[in-house]
Amino acid sequence: MMTKWMVGSALALVVAGSAAAPAAAQIEGRVGKLEAEMRAVQRKVFPGGAGAMVEPQIAPPTAPVDAAGVPATSALTDITARVTSLEQQMASMTGQIEQTQYKLRQLEQQFEDYRKATDAKLTQPVAPAPVPGADAAGGPDVTVPQAPEPVGGAAAASAAPSSGDPAEDGYLAGYRLWQARDYPAAEVQLKKVVATYPKHRRASFAQNLLGRSYLDEGKPSLASIAFYDNYKKFPDGERAPDSLYYLGTALLKLDKPDDACKVYGELTDVYGGKISPGLKADVAKARTAAKCK
Repeated sequence: MMTKWMVGSALALVVAGSAAAPAAAQIEGRVGKLEAEMRAVQRKVFPGGAGAMVEPQIAPPTAPVDAAGVPATSALTDITARVTSLEQQMASMTGQIEQTQYKLRQLEQQFEDYRKATDAKLTQPVAPAPVPGADAAGGPDVTVPQAPEPVGGAAAASAAPSSGDPAEDGYLAGYRLWQARDYPAAEVQLKKVVATYPKHRRASFAQNLLGRSYLDEGKPSLASIAFYDNYKKFPDGERAPDSLYYLGTALLKLDKPDDACKVYGELTDVYGGKISPGLKADVAKARTAAKCK
């Protein structure tokens, strides 16, 4: 009996060993594969390193010590579970590395696009700002025409008159601005004189000069209104005859010769005996130019 039991036990051990050998070989193959993959990851993450394996930060949980009397699991089952867990961690790490490399390639491409765009902007030629009054060769500026030199210079408009008469001073200030060809400023000043001092003798002067400022500025429509207003508002003013004459000039610029002839006729009828010889001569020339009958 004893001999049969020993023989049976030996046969059982042989059978168990024969079954465990393929399993052990399979596990050994899986572990070898994992080690090879880990070394490949090691070379990617730490290029040029020593090639030593990095100790994993997440270690498998320590198997609890079984209490006495509790049957322990087989060593083969524990090793298989640990290898499976290692394979899962390996796959997760590989996926994270691939995502990181993809994001890095995107950042590199974005930076390259930005660099090319910046280089293109920097290489574009920048046109120098034109210098008023002169071009690159030192001649007259053809891009921005230079304003004509004011009559009497800019200083003629800068000195404020002080005669003690506000209306007189206001008109002289507007006159100097007009003389300096600062037409917009002159127009503001002359309008102010007419509105503030309508009873002053300079109101007729200011309204007439307002029309002349518009005319010199190339605005014959506004000029014709200003001249007509001077004639209607201040018919006895000293510059009413002049306004009628310049009204005819504005109408000619507006291509209305018939209306200009009527204005010249009005001027002769109303102020024929009061106008100066010089103005009479100017009216005669204007009527000839307009082909008045």
